[in-house]
Amino acid sequence: MSYLEYNTRYVPTGFRKLLYLNWPIIILLAAISGAGFLMLYSVAGGSATPWMEPQMKRFAAGMAMMLVIAMVPIWFWRNMAALAYLISLALLLAVEFFGVTGMGAQRWIDLGFMRLQPSELMKIGLVMMLAAYYDWLPLKKVSHPFWVLVPLVFIALPTLLVLTQPDLGTSILLVAGGGAVMFLAGVHWAYFATVIVAGVGAVVAVFESRGTSWQLIKDYQFRRIDTFIDPSNDPLGAGYHITQAKIALGSGGWTGRGFMQGTQSRLNFLPEKHTDFIFTTLAEEFGFIGAFALLALYALIIVFCIASAMTNKDRFAALLTLGVAMTFFLYFAVNMSMVMGLAPVVGVPLPLVSYGGSAMLVLLIAFGLVQSAHVHKPR
Repeated sequence: MSYLEYNTRYVPTGFRKLLYLNWPIIILLAAISGAGFLMLYSVAGGSATPWMEPQMKRFAAGMAMMLVIAMVPIWFWRNMAALAYLISLALLLAVEFFGVTGMGAQRWIDLGFMRLQPSELMKIGLVMMLAAYYDWLPLKKVSHPFWVLVPLVFIALPTLLVLTQPDLGTSILLVAGGGAVMFLAGVHWAYFATVIVAGVGAVVAVFESRGTSWQLIKDYQFRRIDTFIDPSNDPLGAGYHITQAKIALGSGGWTGRGFMQGTQSRLNFLPEKHTDFIFTTLAEEFGFIGAFALLALYALIIVFCIASAMTNKDRFAALLTLGVAMTFFLYFAVNMSMVMGLAPVVGVPLPLVSYGGSAMLVLLIAFGLVQSAHVHKPR
C-alpha cells in the first residue's frame, strides 16, 4: 500500500482528528491537575498566589501544546526523535556551564520567564529516541549484543550528566524508563538479570565507598539513605522530613481532617509542602479515601495508555505510548513511595500535582505524543 493510499484511507483529517483524541486521558489529566490546584491553594493558606495561579497558567499552556502536538502525524515525531534527544542532551551540557543553582544542585537554565529543567525534557527525548531506534531495528537484531549496547549508550550519556548536577532521583527515572522501553521492545531477559546483579554490586560499592577518597555519592545522599533506613535516629535533623510526612499521613485517617484543615501543612511542619511532599497534604486533608482516589486516577491513565498501545499497529507509536506510560508511572510511584517512607527521599515531584513548570509542561507534551499516536493509528 502506498503512503498516499494509507493517508487517504486511514488517517483522519481536519476536525475529525478531535473526535479521535483519547478523551478519557484528557479528562483524567484535567481531574488530577484540578486536585493539584486545590492542594496548592490549601498549602498557600487559602490563596491563589504564589503557587496555584501560575500552575493553572502552565496547565492551560500545556494543554494547548498537547492538542497541537496531537494534531501532527506520528511519523513527523518519529523523524524528530533524534533531534529531540540531541537538543535535550545539549541543554544538559549547557546546565554544566550556565546552569542556575538552587537547594545545593545545579539543574536549571534561567529563561527569564521560567526556569527550565533540561533533565525533564530528557525523560521524553530518551523515550522518543529509543522508540525510534527499535522501530528502525529489525526484530531479529533486538537482542544482539552490539545492538543492545547502542541504546545503553543513549541511556548512559544523559544519566551521567544528570548525576553530576547532582540529581539522583531523575537519574533513576532515566535508567528505569529507558530499561522499560528496551524490555518492551523485546530485549532478552538475560540482559536485565545481568543489570540487576550489577546493580546489587553497585549498591554494595556505594556503601563501601563511604568516607573514602573515592566516595561515589554525596554526603547528603548518604544521609537520605540513613534516614530511609531509620528516621527515628535523628527525628529533629535528617529524619525530620519523613517523620513529619508520616505524621501527616497517619493523622488523615479514612476521610481526612477536611479541606484546608491539615495541621501539619498549615503550621508549616511539612517540608516542601507544595512540591515533593504535597501528597502528604492531600492525605492529611482527604484521608485514605482521597489518596486512594488520586492513585486510581493515575492508574486509569496507565490503563488507557496500555489499551491504546495494544491496538496500535505502528511499532514506534506503540513503544512511545508505553514508554510515556512507564515514565508517568515511575513519577508517581517513586514520589508516593518516598513520602510514605518506602523509598529514600530523592526529590521526585508528584506528576501534575506538585508545583513546577518544567515537570507539568513536559508531561503534557509527552501526552501530546501519546495523543498523536492514538489519533493517527491505522483504523
